Amino acid sequence: MGNPGGQDLYRAVTTVFESVMKLEIIFISLAASLIFGCSSAAPVAVNTSNTPVRDERAQNTIAHGPVEQMPLNSNSNSSGKWSQSGDPIDTFKFDKAIADAEKTQKAKPADAAAKTALAQAYYARGFALTESRQYASALGDYRRTLNLDPSHAEAKQWEAQIISIYQMLKKDPPKEGEEPPPLPYQKPARQ
Repeated sequence: MGNPGGQDLYRAVTTVFESVMKLEIIFISLAASLIFGCSSAAPVAVNTSNTPVRDERAQNTIAHGPVEQMPLNSNSNSSGKWSQSGDPIDTFKFDKAIADAEKTQKAKPADAAAKTALAQAYYARGFALTESRQYASALGDYRRTLNLDPSHAEAKQWEAQIISIYQMLKKDPPKEGEEPPPLPYQKPARQ
């Protein structure tokens, strides 16, 4: 006869293991996009012959460095402007939600619900910016969320994750208040 309790334990351990693996995949994907993201839109040459292709020109590490980089003339420990990279997205609905929530919060500064709504509006934009690989801008929105709602668990998690990736890359994350704004979005032209 089998051990039914052992099977339940096996299923529970398997479920936990699968969840941990999914989180690791997300973390690795986020780290890989920071490490291997190339902001160059240059076309890639395709080799159709059997001879190896070799580019004799030396490339610096900036050409294929992390998604967000410090200016060329600064070292990693200096404070300065952050360049912004990632995919531009239309943040209009998020910006409107933030503006509306700020207006409500200013009108009712003692209202906890208004403060929570403003925190959630910043978090929503931060999450959208994270999905579009605009990590430094997203970090600013997560920090604004936590200033308004220090117990916001998801904002804490994303802030810690983005900072840990910068640290793993031996780069200082943007200091609070130095985060760049989201990339400008241009609507596609109608045809």
